Amino acid sequence: MTEGQDGKPKSAPATEPPKSEAEWREQLSSDQFEVTRKAGTERAFSGQYWDTKTEGLYLCVCCHTPLFSSSTKYDSGSGWPSYYEPIDSEVIRERPDTSGGTLRTEVLCSRCDGHLGHVFPDGPPPTGLRYCINSLSLDFKQRGQGGGDEGAGEQG
Repeated sequence: MTEGQDGKPKSAPATEPPKSEAEWREQLSSDQFEVTRKAGTERAFSGQYWDTKTEGLYLCVCCHTPLFSSSTKYDSGSGWPSYYEPIDSEVIRERPDTSGGTLRTEVLCSRCDGHLGHVFPDGPPPTGLRYCINSLSLDFKQRGQGGGDEGAGEQG
């Protein structure tokens, strides 16, 4: 692990070894599989974390890479967990998505390529971004229980 310019731990995610569809189906629930491996979307206001206010880290449900901190989570009114920035720009990957008939920017885990959600340019300061993420693509580690904001750049 290296340090970024701000002195905080920074680590580029190692690429996850490719898994077969059968291996992903075995590891994930059917709903998690549909969202993360097939780019599905959960219904608004239905996910486990859309209104969570507990301090901690949000990890990729597929590979457990820390993605977002509760300190950047906010209530966007959209019905999905929303963040104004990831823990580190290297933990996510973005790509154009035209699947809904409009141009959007898809957000994926850069380690395992799991679909997380989308990012929109209508968020709050300081970034002006809204990372609109499916709860089904996340796992949560509460601060003080081996996954809080301490060690935010570490991966497991």
